[in-house]
Amino acid sequence: MKFLLVEDNTDLADAVRSRMRLDGHVIDHASNLEDATAYVATDEYDLILLDIMLPDGDGREFLKRHRAGKLDTPVIVLTARSQVSDRIGSLDLGADDYVTKPFDHAELEARCRAVLRRKSGITKSTIEIGGVVFDPVAGHLTVDGEIVSLRNRELRLMELFVNSPGHVFSKQKLADRLFSYDDNVSDNAIEVYVGRLRKHLEGTNLRITTLRGLGYRLDHDG
Repeated sequence: MKFLLVEDNTDLADAVRSRMRLDGHVIDHASNLEDATAYVATDEYDLILLDIMLPDGDGREFLKRHRAGKLDTPVIVLTARSQVSDRIGSLDLGADDYVTKPFDHAELEARCRAVLRRKSGITKSTIEIGGVVFDPVAGHLTVDGEIVSLRNRELRLMELFVNSPGHVFSKQKLADRLFSYDDNVSDNAIEVYVGRLRKHLEGTNLRITTLRGLGYRLDHDG
């Protein structure tokens, strides 16, 4: 998944980015509302982690504009304010959840997973498609009873495909979703990851179809 973290505390931002990257997520970081607005205008994110008190304004104003613009990207508010009224106010503005600082990183990860499952309409952690069971939390596939472990970007690529079967993803779109602005991406990087995933899916009802000039699509038989 690709996240946007809006947080001006450098130490906290570095800690969150490191933890999320260990889970295979791509995460861009904005330290103020101006940069956050530019990121959202130019890229697509699965989740936004939003601080409230920022150098150039209140994160709730960003949230209000975000929702007024009909953007439905889930938002988890990060706040040092523990008053019930502050938390309710954020939820009323359109936040999907909130985490009070200081927080445990495991709790933040769990809340991210819960919000993303609700967004996808998924009530359980595993997804079964074409006879293959995909577990994004554990990071593996189950094929004919055998567990196939996925590396970080293989995992995120599989996540994109199973959440939108039949959808055509261009190579550029996949690169945008798998890599952050800071990453150095080679021309054939997407081909490499698609090739690895195809090997994992050999012998199953799932296949990744190449549509020349358009991109890739996950198809399944039966």
